[in-house]
Amino acid sequence: MLMFGRMLTMAAAILGGLFFSQAPEFAQQYRQRIGGALDELKVMITQFDTQANHHGLGRQEALNVYSSSPETFLRDQGDTMRGIFQRYETLLTQQDELIKASLPIKPFVVMRNADPMTFTNTWRDYAPAVPIDAAGLTWAGGGFFAGWVAAGILGFVLKGATRPLRTNRARKQATPQV
Repeated sequence: MLMFGRMLTMAAAILGGLFFSQAPEFAQQYRQRIGGALDELKVMITQFDTQANHHGLGRQEALNVYSSSPETFLRDQGDTMRGIFQRYETLLTQQDELIKASLPIKPFVVMRNADPMTFTNTWRDYAPAVPIDAAGLTWAGGGFFAGWVAAGILGFVLKGATRPLRTNRARKQATPQV
């Protein structure tokens, strides 16, 4: 029984290490996705600014034209463009934070401020990778330790929960049957 518990603890530790080791890779794929989103948003923003300038308007003036339109469609288009500008700035800030963060910290940057759409799409298309850099090995080590501790705690709790059953069985077996 003791050998089985050790094997389970080791398996949990290895699984924890494998799971945690993927955090830096997920952050890398997330950062790449942000780059692609920023490229596409920049195209839309450039087209908007070019059209506005062609008509003698700055960005804010063009947005004001949308806002003051009696047409609901045009007001909605203005709101859409405001959202695009805001999303671009948000993703640009997060990309900058990811670039400046050290490798082991990047997963925390993603978790702290993840863009819901980018996070969901990264998760959907995520491809696991073997971590051979310091960050991947650090996260793998942390996951190994976390898995080891979790298995130890679970084993301790389960051992305590089954102790009364074993004690009662031992008493019944020790009591002579008449």
